[in-house]
Amino acid sequence: MGESYGMPVEGSVVAKALASAVNAISVVFARIYFPTFANGLKDIADFLGFKWSETEPAGSKTIIWRNAWEAGKSPHLRGRLITYNTEDCQALEILTRAAQTLGASGSAGNPMESWQASAVQTESIQRKMPWRKFTSLIGEFETINKAAQWDYQRDRVHVRGNSKRICRRPGRPKNSEPCLDRVNKVIDYEAESRCPHCRAMARRQIVTRSRIVRDIKFGAGSLKRWIVEYRFCYCWCGKCKLRFGGPPDLRIGMKYGWNCIAYFLYEIIELRIPQSVVQKSIARFFGFQINLGTIAQFKARATEYYRETQRMILERIARGGLAHVDETRANIKGKIGYVWVFTNLHEVAYLYSDSREGEIAHTTLSGFTGVLVSDFYSAYDSFACPQQKCLIHLMRDLNDEMLDRPFDEELRRIVMGFASVLMPMVETADRYGLKKHFLKKHCKSVERFYRQIEKADFHSEAAITCKDRFEKNRDKLFTFLEHDGVPWNNNAAEHAIKAFALLRDVIRGSSTRKGLDDYLVLLSVCQTCKYMGVDFLDFLRSGEKDIHAFAESRHRRRRRSPSSEPKALPADASAEP
Repeated sequence: MGESYGMPVEGSVVAKALASAVNAISVVFARIYFPTFANGLKDIADFLGFKWSETEPAGSKTIIWRNAWEAGKSPHLRGRLITYNTEDCQALEILTRAAQTLGASGSAGNPMESWQASAVQTESIQRKMPWRKFTSLIGEFETINKAAQWDYQRDRVHVRGNSKRICRRPGRPKNSEPCLDRVNKVIDYEAESRCPHCRAMARRQIVTRSRIVRDIKFGAGSLKRWIVEYRFCYCWCGKCKLRFGGPPDLRIGMKYGWNCIAYFLYEIIELRIPQSVVQKSIARFFGFQINLGTIAQFKARATEYYRETQRMILERIARGGLAHVDETRANIKGKIGYVWVFTNLHEVAYLYSDSREGEIAHTTLSGFTGVLVSDFYSAYDSFACPQQKCLIHLMRDLNDEMLDRPFDEELRRIVMGFASVLMPMVETADRYGLKKHFLKKHCKSVERFYRQIEKADFHSEAAITCKDRFEKNRDKLFTFLEHDGVPWNNNAAEHAIKAFALLRDVIRGSSTRKGLDDYLVLLSVCQTCKYMGVDFLDFLRSGEKDIHAFAESRHRRRRRSPSSEPKALPADASAEP
């Protein structure tokens, strides 16, 4: 006010008031905690008992009243403005008295009002210390502390000292023991006697070996534990010194079938259930006591099998005519990294990078000649292909600028001009789709918009910055008008990012670099299945690697239900490392 209209006369009442002014918010903030949602004058004064004459008093309304009064000089509006300011002063006086009383009393012993009877000093509040792990330099102390734990006392001390039976913690279910005598199916496997390496006749061993594989059988509306016993004899090639002849769907040391692995991956990837919870669920309902090492082996084994699937997805994206790209943060045991997503509305692939530099994007999309849709991150500007910047990002940025500077008419003029140009384009796309034949008519309005902002002489810093941004990205804002099937936003990549963000909330930074890479390979397969309209669990159970081929086969036999028999392990998955 002083800069616009001049400072008040020195020594006047107004000058003295300004010199002695105190910001009441600085007195209340982080010092007095009223039971309100905000530290605004309206909230606190309302709690202290003050009532405004207006139903919903707000400072924004006074701007409207002031503009209307300047136009018509209405006495009614003038009275409302004076009343509002007077009531604000009265509310501020009540707040000031309350703060003075609390500060002077030092406690709630001399209450000014009845509400002060429940006021307490923060120093008198006892802190609740969180549980922490006991550590000591003396080993005996740690042993003593361990003996005092509840589980230890309940399971050992009280059981020994009490004649009454105490219920122990639930252990392994009755049906969880290795049921070698309850085999559901026996398979006698006889391999070819010729050596797979030199094709010479090999000698078959006399000893018959057997292997138990625990799996899950998928029924029409049920899941069942399924135990299969394989019986076979090894063959020995004296020329190559090679032993062979085991069933191809068995792997040395692996006791679980592919259906069990597929079910586990479906739970942790698509349903985003923590591994420890899935482990308990499988133990309770199927009786399989799977340790954490075996679970890690499940994930690593499936990742190696489907790494080729991820490679095919990336190749299709790089060879296509459209690619969406975006990135987000990832946490690896406290270290910040970045996960990049690439999609073309049909396939999705996730890759990890230690930094946010665009090197991984350039390597992945090497030779890409289609249209790249992205946000305004500068790493994408170096791509030589045609680009379409996300107009949703631009719209949100412009909207934030408008909210920060509501009275900047120059900025408002640019933003309103952009909105009037974009709105007809969106309506055309909603009616006819993303077709160049219908969208190219809007190129004239784009040229007209740029001519208007080029001729305008802006003085506002925000308007000049906004104008420079439009001119810098002139060739990247309306590329979708000149191509078929190119969206004007990057929602496809953002939707794929949300899938990783949900999985990230489950992992919570506990995974290693290799573990996160395994997650990303499997998540790429899962999201591509969703985009292709394929059930992720069915694709895992099939043992296929090409999602497109699996989708086409499913469309040809849509009415046929999948077999409920547990399938054999994929050949690549059963190979020795």
